[in-house]
Amino acid sequence: MNRDTPLVLGIESSCDETGIGIVRGSTLLSNTISSSMEQHARYGGVVPEVAARAHLEALGPALTAAVDEAQIELSDIDAVAVTSGPGLAGALMVGVGAAKALALALDKPIYAVNHLVGHVGADILDDRGEPFEYPAVALLVSGGHTSLLLVRDLTSDVELLGETIDDAAGEAFDKVARILGLPYPGGPQIDKAAAEGDPTAIRFPRGLSLPKDMAKHRYDFSFSGLKTAVARWVEQKQDAGEAVPVADVAASFREAVADVLLTKAIAACRDHDVPRLLLGGGVVANARIRELATERAAAADVALRIPPLSLCTDNGAMIAALAAQRIMAGFEPSTLEFGADSTLPVNDIQVP
Repeated sequence: MNRDTPLVLGIESSCDETGIGIVRGSTLLSNTISSSMEQHARYGGVVPEVAARAHLEALGPALTAAVDEAQIELSDIDAVAVTSGPGLAGALMVGVGAAKALALALDKPIYAVNHLVGHVGADILDDRGEPFEYPAVALLVSGGHTSLLLVRDLTSDVELLGETIDDAAGEAFDKVARILGLPYPGGPQIDKAAAEGDPTAIRFPRGLSLPKDMAKHRYDFSFSGLKTAVARWVEQKQDAGEAVPVADVAASFREAVADVLLTKAIAACRDHDVPRLLLGGGVVANARIRELATERAAAADVALRIPPLSLCTDNGAMIAALAAQRIMAGFEPSTLEFGADSTLPVNDIQVP
């Protein structure tokens, strides 16, 4: 196997996006994503069984498209990489099964890697010319995860500082959008409505930010209370027969989420004396989160990295990139005995 610039094919199927990515070393060759979002829209959220079936249908076409875009033959690859967890169990099983079959058919080694650490690895594929340095703090915000990581070394030393104890930020966006009568997925809809609103109109709570909470949950997140506060505020308006100012509610809610995310992320940078912050996950597409991250990072003299939006959402390229870095660092492949692990700890960068 070429360990200097390995050609790696990555498969990602942890939620509702089927991702196939191909990288050569640290160079992105293809990044194909097939989303089943429209199939979940009627339910107002991701249905695990629907997601798993969609992965089965999308994997073949996505694999063909990725290989064509990369202009390679499947036999050219040095290794197969796949998300082993965390994520939806049924969805993960589809990707893991496909990756094992591909590795066996091609007689190639397989690397079963961590989805969350993969989001950090996506930055490697950015072509801005200046590689990101470590240690770094990573803030990962998606529909299923809201996590703060301390990344001392991408391939060998990642520590979980904190995570959501209830709803993830993306879930909160979806639920608040439903409260406001906006379509699924909620993130883009809230962002669009908030553009016309006043973020200071309503002071919604910042979960786990009070002094009594910070002692135990300094780096943890909670958005369930915020969602409930929005619901009660809207109900009071409706009960009083008043019109709900959707734009102001959306802007104020978005501001509360962005505020608590960046307050805790910058605190983590300061507490650990790490002047670098990386953002990842689909919710990073939110305009206000990106804007506030830029403001807070500059004020704290923290270097900020945000990968291109195509690499922020779940994708196979980030999985391939992480595996390629492990290969170049001399790590051995996984055995075929691993399975899908919906609660895979973040410090397990690769499953043996």
